[in-house]
Amino acid sequence: MDEFGRARTGASVSLVALEKRFDGVGAVNGISLEIEAGEFITLLGPSGSGKTTTLMMIAGFEMPTGGDIVIDHRPVVRMAPHRRNIGMVFQSYALFPHMTVADNIGFPLRQRGLRKAEIAVQVERALALIQLAGYGGRYPRQLSGGQQQRVALARAIVFNPRVLLMDEPLGALDKQLRESMQLEIRRLHAELGMTFIYVTHDQQEALVMSDRVAVMNAGRLEQVGTPEDLYDRPGSRFVASFIGESNFVDVIARSNDNGTLWCDLNGHRIGAASNGSVRQGDTVTLAIRPERLSLEAEAGPTVHSLPATVTEAVFVGDARRYVVSVSDGVTLVVKQQQRAGVPRYQAGDPITVCWRTEDALVV
Repeated sequence: MDEFGRARTGASVSLVALEKRFDGVGAVNGISLEIEAGEFITLLGPSGSGKTTTLMMIAGFEMPTGGDIVIDHRPVVRMAPHRRNIGMVFQSYALFPHMTVADNIGFPLRQRGLRKAEIAVQVERALALIQLAGYGGRYPRQLSGGQQQRVALARAIVFNPRVLLMDEPLGALDKQLRESMQLEIRRLHAELGMTFIYVTHDQQEALVMSDRVAVMNAGRLEQVGTPEDLYDRPGSRFVASFIGESNFVDVIARSNDNGTLWCDLNGHRIGAASNGSVRQGDTVTLAIRPERLSLEAEAGPTVHSLPATVTEAVFVGDARRYVVSVSDGVTLVVKQQQRAGVPRYQAGDPITVCWRTEDALVV
């Protein structure tokens, strides 16, 4: 049970071949996605990828061109938004400036016909949940941006929806406050047990907060998985480049040997993790994360190395970011953590760049 004395279970949500077209142009192109009850899932993608349009269709503010939306095994496409039992939080907060914090939070309860005494009790509990007890008599203009966002969250959850939708809710906050609110929203999810569907273009935010992430591109789902899956095993070049940073190297596949794909890079024999589907002679692209590369000589059967020259060295606080030239115009970005005993290189220094087989992936 939650703080309101209600069941701590969210609703399952199914998107079935969901489509939305505007003037004949596809904004969402037939996506299918199963969201588990009580899950925190994030729709992640660049502007124009269709993530907010998808959220608006789940909320009932946009009518799909095709496909279906099913909440707890019940089709809702023809159902009015207020009957779907869904909470919604926007980037702009959308608080009523002429109402107090308590009145803002209590608004959806008044719309549902609850008695004044019951509304007061529920509002106080919601204020305690968002750690703003005693703020009920203030107006939005008397609150910081982070406090206003907490009030918007409280208003969205006070009527105990089974699904909470959030559209870039932290986009207007500064970096430090945004990171604090990420953990706050994660805490609320753990306490309430609702199904959270979150939209953002910030990949770091998605990785920190989500049980799973659905990466969208041009109205389609590129890949769905846990944050670790998407970062460590991207299924496409788009995912590898959008989530984190990757080096991309085009090579010629030569042979598969005990899980290692041996390739040719301008006459250099290098190894990568084999996915089993590459044939000899194929041109393939390898993705290697900058932090998985090393400028310190290593040895071992799974370590591969190439001679290189440092062309750029930049201090970025907790790490140094190097750009190195390998051969024939191939450049790699290497990130090395700042710690005692690690050599510091300058532009022009000859070095050896190393990586392990499992850290180079075919995309």
